Amino acid sequence: MINDIDIEALQGVVEQVKEDSANGMTSWGLTTVWKGGTRSDSQVSSFSVGGQTIEKDFNIKIDEPIELLGTNKYANPQEYLLAAMNACMVVGYAAACSGEGIEIESLRIETSGDIDLRGFLGIDPDVKNGYDEISYTVFIKGNGTPEQFQQVHEVVMATSPNRFNMANPINLDTKLVVE
Repeated sequence: MINDIDIEALQGVVEQVKEDSANGMTSWGLTTVWKGGTRSDSQVSSFSVGGQTIEKDFNIKIDEPIELLGTNKYANPQEYLLAAMNACMVVGYAAACSGEGIEIESLRIETSGDIDLRGFLGIDPDVKNGYDEISYTVFIKGNGTPEQFQQVHEVVMATSPNRFNMANPINLDTKLVVE
């Protein structure tokens, strides 16, 4: 065990996916329900890996700050979006460092971005309704050399699914059902 990662189990997953790419196929989903005002709850019921469905039971509560008409009881969608990217990269750093035998003493990622509400509110069609740029800084300390940490950093930037999703356009398939 390095960084609380079971290296043998990690290598086992890598070998399973190398042997049969179907073992590496995952599927994720959730259902979000409006709870009134700016509140919603997202229910995670399962995911699948290698064709096997794994049951889950997580509820993610979402709100907006009071200044954006919410109650400020929970993180808002932007905070969850940034947290999801950071958390995905943290997994990548922990796994990549562990695979290289590097023990992490501390790891944090500070992320920020600006959204101009004129786009979201439909005030100015020339203003984007999302981020122009997201900036993040990774702070890592451990028994690796700066060169080793740079190599791990490059691996994480190249392989993190949520970083990829934030850095590249992805297709969104949408349908509307009026009940």
